[in-house]
Amino acid sequence: MPIYAQLSSPRDRTPWLIGASLALMTFLLLSSWRPFDRLTWWLEVAPVLIALPVLWLSYRRFPLSTLLYACIFLHACILLAGGAYTYARVPLGHWVAEWLGLARNPYDKLGHFAQGFVPALVAREVLLRGAWVRERRMLGFLVLCVVLAISASYELIEWGAAVALGQGADEFLGTQGDPFDTQSDMGFALLGGFVALVTCASWQDRQIRRLAPPPAQSGPRAGTAGAPD
Repeated sequence: MPIYAQLSSPRDRTPWLIGASLALMTFLLLSSWRPFDRLTWWLEVAPVLIALPVLWLSYRRFPLSTLLYACIFLHACILLAGGAYTYARVPLGHWVAEWLGLARNPYDKLGHFAQGFVPALVAREVLLRGAWVRERRMLGFLVLCVVLAISASYELIEWGAAVALGQGADEFLGTQGDPFDTQSDMGFALLGGFVALVTCASWQDRQIRRLAPPPAQSGPRAGTAGAPD
């Protein structure tokens, strides 16, 4: 039996999710040990520090699909590595730059691709399970709008950090001399959201249907745990 079928209910997945949480906490501690720049570390790992408690507290009330938990885990690992080294210095990025003959470390683009890929699946799952949107084309459009809104908000945070901290925010910004870094960051986030919709929509639909239905609700959306294909 496939692993996703075995982990179809929240109770079945609990040991796996606890193990993933412990692994992520370990990565967090390793990332915090003598990072290249302490302020940059706090700024980069802040989403992880916020998301982990939210996921723990919402697990019984609104468990997510296994696919989404796995993607969130991988995105957290990307953020933790970026916080430890700063995005311009992550060794994986240097290896890729050398292999492809690039002039800059592209690890930040991986981070922004994930910043589009994972929120796209989060937004899609919330919109589907809440029955907020049923028409598939409108669903995809709204998901990509959410992706761009999150990416733009993050760029505004970077701008605010630059204004408030001056040169102290250089490592956080990680532009590496690219005058179009902001635009390319948002472009990679949009690409990540589009790839998520193309490659994972059907997989996510199947996993949503396997989740136990939420408690009965009053109103027109009652009993709609997911939308049909």
